[in-house]
Amino acid sequence: MTIRRSATVALLLCAISGGAAAQGPTRKYIDPKSAADTGATPFSGAVFVGDTLYLSGQLGASANAKPETAEAEAKAVLDKVQATLVKAGLTMDDLVTVTIFCSDVANYAAFNTVYRTYFKKEFPARAFIGSGPLLFGARFEVQGIAVKR
Repeated sequence: MTIRRSATVALLLCAISGGAAAQGPTRKYIDPKSAADTGATPFSGAVFVGDTLYLSGQLGASANAKPETAEAEAKAVLDKVQATLVKAGLTMDDLVTVTIFCSDVANYAAFNTVYRTYFKKEFPARAFIGSGPLLFGARFEVQGIAVKR
C-alpha cells in the first residue's frame, strides 16, 4: 500500500510540474517580424526568453552604405547591438557571450580597439570567427546573448 501511495504522489508531482513546464517561459520580441511580414529581413531583432535575450546578427554595413574603415564599421555594428540592448532594457555589460563573424581576420585589432570602449565591467565570453564574405560586403557581423545583471 505504501508503494502504491508513493507512486500516486510521484505521478501527481510529475503531472503538476509537467503542466508548468508545458507553458514554458514567456517570450518578448524586440523589433519583431513574423511570417506575414514581406520585408527583406525574415527575423526579429532579438527575443527574450525568460531572463535571457538572444540577439540576431547585426551588420555594420548595408546594401547602400559601407563604412570606409574597419574601425568605423566596428562602431556602426556595435552601435546597432547596443541600440537593441537598450530597447530591451539592457546594456552591453549584460552580454554574456558574443560571436563576431569577420570577413578578413586582419581586421581583428581594429575591431578590438573599438569593442573595448563599449564595456564598463567584465567582457563577455567571445568568439571571433574568420567567416569569408559577409552579406553586403560587410566586414563584421555580431550576434550575442545577454542576461540582465
